[in-house]
Amino acid sequence: MKGKVLKQSGLLLASAMLVGSLAACGSSDKEKEPEGTTGTGTTTETPAVDTTPITYTMLAADPSPDWNQMQDEIGKKITEKTGITLKMDFATDANKVSLVAASGDYPDIISAKGSSNLFVDAGAVLDLTDLIDKYGPNLKKVYGDYWNRLKWSNDDQAIYVIPTYDGVNQTYFDAGGAFSLQHQAVEEAGYPQIKTVKDYEKVIADYVAKHPTTADGKKTIGLSLLADDWRIMISVTNPAFQATGASDDGEVYIDPKTYKATFHYRRPEEKEYFRWLNHMNDIGLLDPESFVQKEDQYKSKIAQGRVVGVIDQKWGFQSAIDTLKKDGKGNEAYGFYSVQMDDSTVDHSFEPTGFMGGWGLMISKDTKNPERIIQMLDYLASEEGQIMLNWGFEGEQYKVENGKRVIPQDVQDKKTNDASNFHKTTGIGLWTNYAPHYGDGVKDSTGNYFTTNFPEQIVASYTAEDKKVLEKYGKTTWKDFYPSETEFSPKPWGAAWNLPVPSDSDANIIYNKLTPIVRKSIPEIILSKPSEFDAKWDAFMKDLDKNGVTKYEDEYTKYIQERVDLWSGK
Repeated sequence: MKGKVLKQSGLLLASAMLVGSLAACGSSDKEKEPEGTTGTGTTTETPAVDTTPITYTMLAADPSPDWNQMQDEIGKKITEKTGITLKMDFATDANKVSLVAASGDYPDIISAKGSSNLFVDAGAVLDLTDLIDKYGPNLKKVYGDYWNRLKWSNDDQAIYVIPTYDGVNQTYFDAGGAFSLQHQAVEEAGYPQIKTVKDYEKVIADYVAKHPTTADGKKTIGLSLLADDWRIMISVTNPAFQATGASDDGEVYIDPKTYKATFHYRRPEEKEYFRWLNHMNDIGLLDPESFVQKEDQYKSKIAQGRVVGVIDQKWGFQSAIDTLKKDGKGNEAYGFYSVQMDDSTVDHSFEPTGFMGGWGLMISKDTKNPERIIQMLDYLASEEGQIMLNWGFEGEQYKVENGKRVIPQDVQDKKTNDASNFHKTTGIGLWTNYAPHYGDGVKDSTGNYFTTNFPEQIVASYTAEDKKVLEKYGKTTWKDFYPSETEFSPKPWGAAWNLPVPSDSDANIIYNKLTPIVRKSIPEIILSKPSEFDAKWDAFMKDLDKNGVTKYEDEYTKYIQERVDLWSGK
């Protein structure tokens, strides 16, 4: 889940498909200072930054609807400080990243998420180790003691990717997925206990029964899912392990003692989660368009206030929530609840991963003056850069009172209720996945948090409707509904979903056979008659067996064990 805003999630294998980021868990709620510089060693003197105007092309796997061609306030400052302008190309087509990797014609900067291996295997990107050592003192300070986690593999210890999707020393202070309910439905239900899928279902069923249509006459939808391309993992399949007490490792479950990988659909308890979705469809509470609708259609329904329950990461429908708030419909927005199949399991949503490295920025071998890009990233990794990316500019988006940075109420109102325009004009929130960064909970040299995601500010960002629901439950943030990360030990492999697997490996080849089976079978199983469920499930398991799932699991287990060795410095 991890959503925790992010992340949380996505494709396990470094295949050609684009995936959503599920987020990794923070390590603790302890307030942290930045780690000291470790990296590759000590350099004598950092070369001066060349600010001569230059434009670099960049391919980004994740669309950014508010991207403003660096005409936002932060974008302009970056160009002023570094001379760099980015000409961005977003991979709105699911196959674009793999096509670019195969073309031999590469942009200067590449953010490929789970497909980074395609560029590494093609010899398309630079080993950045020496460039960082010479031009990146702030990068070395940010990544500190996690240097081993930047290395590609045991056999190839080059640094091809500068991690940008995970914050260093991240602590999650809030939750944002996967089981959410409209505030108005929870209020009408009398703020009941919401701990199991049956609790969750009852709130939805009771509300739909009383309100079959919305105030403007549109049909009320009980539960809507999104199965559009890779989003099926975030909204449909990954919640199966979350609701059954398993840790978020994408498409595999990793045994915490043996590190053995299991294609997570083969866990017997997950079968019962899909049986519940089949039941929701059978009683008419599941949106019949869940497996055919496109992302814009899905978000439109949510933004209209028609959908009572959404199973998704908050980042997956944040723009729809923003629209509800902007339209003054805060009561039709959502709260986020820890939901399990029953009382026998514990939600592992916040199980710590430690800093994961993984997804981030690569520099093409054909790029001219690659050191300019490293210097830009080093500026963004500096204390000045980190504060700017998160807070904006003093006197504009924040002020300092008694030594503490605070966001004026009028700015906070824009940030909360007109988020898209706020991002587009200021640049705050636009650069998170394009720059190295500290995670939430880390403080700068002045004792202020680098990010604005800390308890007091999170509460300040809530709407009146959010606060009302939380108060009724005796909670302060949505995370208070979940077991704390302090109840778990950190996973020594981080998260399996961001593990770079060679594109020509048996595991990757087999996975690309298994994926179409999953994406065809799961919707058919959910939409089948309940009397047909077991037979269809058995057929699904047999198809996985016939297509090498056991060999896939064995090879993936090997990769997990190798990562543990690499990260531990063995």
